[in-house]
Amino acid sequence: MSNTPLRIATRRSKLAMWQAEHVQSLLRAAHPGLAVELVPMSTQGDRVLDRALAEVGGKGLFVKELEVAMQEGRADIAVHSMKDVPSELPPDFAIVAVLPRANPLDAFISRRFKRFEDLPRGARVGTSSPRRQAQLRHARPDLRLELLRGNVDTRLRRLDEGELDAILLACAGLERLGIAHHITQQLDVELSLPAVGQGVIGIESRTDDQRSRTALAALHHADSFTRLVAERSFAATLGGSCHSPIAAHATLDGGTLVVHGFIGAPDGSETYRDRVSGPATEAESLGRGLARRMQSAGAEALLERLRQEAAASS
Repeated sequence: MSNTPLRIATRRSKLAMWQAEHVQSLLRAAHPGLAVELVPMSTQGDRVLDRALAEVGGKGLFVKELEVAMQEGRADIAVHSMKDVPSELPPDFAIVAVLPRANPLDAFISRRFKRFEDLPRGARVGTSSPRRQAQLRHARPDLRLELLRGNVDTRLRRLDEGELDAILLACAGLERLGIAHHITQQLDVELSLPAVGQGVIGIESRTDDQRSRTALAALHHADSFTRLVAERSFAATLGGSCHSPIAAHATLDGGTLVVHGFIGAPDGSETYRDRVSGPATEAESLGRGLARRMQSAGAEALLERLRQEAAASS
């Protein structure tokens, strides 16, 4: 490797910085002598905290500034939580490496109730994810769901101050920050199917940046990438946006890949669940096939309605 530092673009949040520092240490271990620098920056998704992401442009707000930094030569690679990365990347960018997947499940956190099932009627639950909202409303239409944005500490503070009876977060983030003791219950996928890419750290670079791609090859975890490909293929086929409550989760058993999918209305009144399995070598086609089967079962009409509603309100 050359002596030129490899520069990592990252968001400034505590979790994003942990992820970037983790990749930095892995790169240094894999390539002794390689200088690796962090380029922290604030993204639009971090700055706008009083509205749901769907109202201000979607999860792409977390990655756009990082891609601009790479495009302008201020950074070489960017580290992402893959659940925050849109299913379609700009033409000159690619996810070139992923780390081994962490816990993909959703965490139920409460100071008063030991299980999600123990929540009383009308309990206040904090989450801003349309995916989580749709699944929770389908299971418990009596709950009062409230907007929950900000970093992990801010979200936990709202719970501690008694504003909410429970909140939902990703287990992986809590575990990476060393605060998994806050997790009251890990939600089963039958109740809350994880987001596409949840628990996966992905590293993005320009497609023409061979130096970065070569350096990152040592970090790449093929099995996690296979699962990610199936999930992102599912989302891309649906053309889903931040307005669409979509979830997909793939598991790998030997050479067999199982892909679970969820599509729902924001109020939980209409939901679709299905699964497919097949050879891991066909990850992309399995995700695409599951999406098309669910579209044919009625989900496409629902998604089209959501797209029209989003266009009308923009």
